[in-house]
Amino acid sequence: MEKINRDEVAYVANLARLTLDGEAVIKFTTQLNKILLYMDKLNEVDTTGVEPMSHAIARKNAFRSDTVAASLTIEASLANAPDAKGSCFQVPRVIE
Repeated sequence: MEKINRDEVAYVANLARLTLDGEAVIKFTTQLNKILLYMDKLNEVDTTGVEPMSHAIARKNAFRSDTVAASLTIEASLANAPDAKGSCFQVPRVIE
């Protein structure tokens, strides 16, 4: 059974501005047919009573709690800077 034919694949490739040779059209036609036939098989499954979901697995928030902690001192943060001016990083001028 064929869900999509070579002409349709070539037409869609043309719309997407893709240049496919004959071998690529045959390859993509075969692959797309397999995908579409599998989708038909999935559509046969009885899903009455199944709640729609956005993800296959449950997701939860991965944020950590916001706590105050000690941070680097100015001296420690500038210790490896190639160039510093006062308490800031010195960087080359970008705008002329």
